[in-house]
Amino acid sequence: MALYLIGDLQGCDEPLQRLLRKIDFSPSRDTLYLLGDLVNRGPGSLAVLRRLMGYGASAQCLLGNHDLHLLAVAEGVRKVHRSDTLDEILAAPDRSGLLHWVRARPLALQVQGWLLVHAGLLPQWDAAQALALAQEFSRMLSGSEGSDWLRSMYGNQPDRWSPELAGDERWRVVVNAMTRLRFCDTEGRMDFESKDGAGKAPAGYLPWFDVPGRRSADTLIAFGHWSTLGLLQREKLLALDTGCLWGGCLSAARLQPQAGGPARVAEIVQVNCPRTRKPGA
Repeated sequence: MALYLIGDLQGCDEPLQRLLRKIDFSPSRDTLYLLGDLVNRGPGSLAVLRRLMGYGASAQCLLGNHDLHLLAVAEGVRKVHRSDTLDEILAAPDRSGLLHWVRARPLALQVQGWLLVHAGLLPQWDAAQALALAQEFSRMLSGSEGSDWLRSMYGNQPDRWSPELAGDERWRVVVNAMTRLRFCDTEGRMDFESKDGAGKAPAGYLPWFDVPGRRSADTLIAFGHWSTLGLLQREKLLALDTGCLWGGCLSAARLQPQAGGPARVAEIVQVNCPRTRKPGA
């Protein structure tokens, strides 16, 4: 049995097929953990969803910002962007089942001692609080409030966490952090403008994982979302969005379970990807 973490797909089904062949993936034996942004902008979003749904419990997938965008477009509360590639999903005969499956995906997971999230965590959150907030959000999104909340999802305010936040504002901060975050300041105020690499932080801001005193600093964390960051491996941090959509690689990290402790990254497996989008598209 093998466990793999996989970075952002964004509708790139053909590279995913090649990666799964390269790791000799078997859904009867192995488990994939995909770090969000399953769909959009790549040419095979429908194929990606059908493939991952078909693997059942062998493909555990997080929600990314593009996956939430799909739900908002499907609800009619967000217009299709010119760079979106969601039409096949929206017109599919199994649309309802696909959207229901996407909507049930979590914002965060913990596996073998690793906390998995699409984008990042605010410095005030430890692993337990992040997981609790993610679970609260999933219950809301999957329930009767979910469709109404999608109408309130978009916006950059509030831009930092407070335990006093409630309702739409509470969930907006949680979603923005876990699916959009790259940079924040030492108080956890989020920046949503810069998409540059870690070395080009806006004045007064830091990569979220470099904020001093971050409460999740002792937690092993794997994330995607940040293609300009690329593959980043530190003792307790793993970034796996390696720009498949932009002509980079699709990356998988194989986790090796350890007796009495968290799993370690045993190897990184990559496949090269054709560019399907120009930078900024």
